[in-house]
Amino acid sequence: QVQLVESGGGSVQAGGSLRLSCATSGYTFSSYSMGWFRQAPGKEREWVTSINIYSVTTYADSVKGRFTISRDNAKNTLYLQMNSLKPEDTAMYYCAAHRRGDYLSRSLYGWNYWGQGTQVTVSS
Repeated sequence: QVQLVESGGGSVQAGGSLRLSCATSGYTFSSYSMGWFRQAPGKEREWVTSINIYSVTTYADSVKGRFTISRDNAKNTLYLQMNSLKPEDTAMYYCAAHRRGDYLSRSLYGWNYWGQGTQVTVSS
């Protein structure tokens, strides 16, 4: 069965860094494009960044230059390096997999598999 398990969340002060991981199993990770999303309390889920099978990436303007998405196909794992964190980055962070491996989706829709999320809290 397909599993996506996020880890690495926690509490950090503004300006700090965290590295999220998304360990996957049950499908061919290297054939899927991947993405990170987040949802703050009282807000809708929003797309953060995506990476395709060629490791081409795209970022939301709010995180560009601060966050870096990467993938390790040998470990079936997706990463999100988050630097210069701000209080407005506080949210539950989710990873997702898209069957179209060459696709760089910026949408909330069309993703085939989702993880359960990991909480990131940034204090000022």
